[in-house]
Amino acid sequence: LSAAAASGGGLVQAGGSLRLSCAVSGFTFDDYAIAWFRQAPGKEREGVSCISNSDGVTYYVDSVKGRFTISKDNDKNTVYLQMNSLKPEDTAVYYCAVDTAYLAGRPYPFPDVDMSYWGKGTLVTVSS
Repeated sequence: LSAAAASGGGLVQAGGSLRLSCAVSGFTFDDYAIAWFRQAPGKEREGVSCISNSDGVTYYVDSVKGRFTISKDNDKNTVYLQMNSLKPEDTAVYYCAVDTAYLAGRPYPFPDVDMSYWGKGTLVTVSS
């Protein structure tokens, strides 16, 4: 059974940091992408960041560049999202997802992609 489970959310003051974790399991091949999306109250879900499992290529949306860092630990099959300099507008439920159609070396139009698997979200609340 293929799955992705997010954890690490919580309440933090503006300017603070949080690290989210996404445990990925059940994927028997190497070429896929793991992404973080978020959905704020009353807003549509939006992509945040993505990393290729095979070659480590990373993608970020403009609103988090320079503040968020995505990384992966292959031994633990876990992807992390380090979030620094958090703003109240970062408040959202954060989801990790897997795209099994990802192909390393090909153009990847993140965040305008369809994900294959979605995990349960974790709530991040940033107070002002």
